[in-house]
Amino acid sequence: MSTANRPKDACTARTLNGLRNYLYDTLTPANMIWLGTQLTEYGRRQEQRLKPYTREELVARIELSEQQFDEGKYQDFDEAMAELEQEFAEEELTPEMTEVI
Repeated sequence: MSTANRPKDACTARTLNGLRNYLYDTLTPANMIWLGTQLTEYGRRQEQRLKPYTREELVARIELSEQQFDEGKYQDFDEAMAELEQEFAEEELTPEMTEVI
């Protein structure tokens, strides 16, 4: 891990080092490679999704949301949570992941 990507606080660094050492002691080399690949791919997808909005983009999003709300096009809390739970369930174990485990 390069110094640019290291955790900024000591507590996080200790936690991650502890997790890493635990995994070193419990995973086979093949499972370490698989897990490393999965984490790398996930991290890259997250980085691609995270892009700061400009002020203009935020204003446009707010205006669109207000318009949709006025038109009755919105989800209540229960609908939004059900959608999130479905997304999380789909991200759980995929068939290729169960073969390694």
